[in-house]
Amino acid sequence: MRFLADEGVERAIVEALRANGYDVLWIVEIARGAEDTQVATLALQEQRILITNDKDFGNMVVRQGYALRGVVLLRLPRLSAIQKAERAVQAMQLLGMRVDGHFVVVTEHGIRLRPLRVSGATLTLV
Repeated sequence: MRFLADEGVERAIVEALRANGYDVLWIVEIARGAEDTQVATLALQEQRILITNDKDFGNMVVRQGYALRGVVLLRLPRLSAIQKAERAVQAMQLLGMRVDGHFVVVTEHGIRLRPLRVSGATLTLV
């Protein structure tokens, strides 16, 4: 899978995903300071799933209908950077290709998926 990590995503998460074979571009390395719309446009152009800590991207894709391949929102405020990295890798391994076409919220205790193109039902995984 191909990902674009937003600027707020910790280095440990990017490195852990890369170490586990995921293709991850990191905004910090290619366009530090980019606006949210620029980040989303790059993710769309590159056909990458966006990884972020920023809830604003949820509003962009769910409420405003901004077309992205997928979004992974990491909501892990109480974890250390290493724990966040472990949880992100665990979530991607658990979900596999189901991330594609979904808005995914990863928390300490669960994972929620919401289809981006179909409104309504939310699937919850542990």
